[in-house]
Amino acid sequence: MNDDARTSIGTPAPTPDGPGSADLRDQVERTRDELGRTVEALAAKADIKARAKEKTAAVKGQAAEKAALVSEQIRETAGQAAQAVKDKTPDPLLEKTAQAAAHVRESAAKAGQYATDKTPDPLLERAGQAATAARANRTPLLVVGAAVAVFLLVRRSRGRRR
Repeated sequence: MNDDARTSIGTPAPTPDGPGSADLRDQVERTRDELGRTVEALAAKADIKARAKEKTAAVKGQAAEKAALVSEQIRETAGQAAQAVKDKTPDPLLEKTAQAAAHVRESAAKAGQYATDKTPDPLLERAGQAATAARANRTPLLVVGAAVAVFLLVRRSRGRRR
């Protein structure tokens, strides 16, 4: 069957500029648009990696929300517990505790001042320089400290085996 035979059955084939050609073009364009959207939807469903990333992001967000909620509940409960302990603690005990804390702070300040007064100036300068160097190089200092601690622990454990 050729094209002429197919078009002669039913309605006549529209000519490019004949009646009904604009409607046919519009219908073809709508069909193309629908087909394009369908293909895009199928491609999105077939993209498992993207869907997994979306699901992961959604689950991660839900976990963060739950963690924040639980954290807030824990803070609230801890605050209530602290308030309950404070409410049940007799006032004289609270006053004595506050006085003891103030006394400890005062004694520590006096001890620090006494140590500063009795320490020779060159030693204080060196200590200040060492503290500044330690603050500037925290990471290497921590790594060396960890290495020394591991070395001592290994040496200690080998000493116990003998």
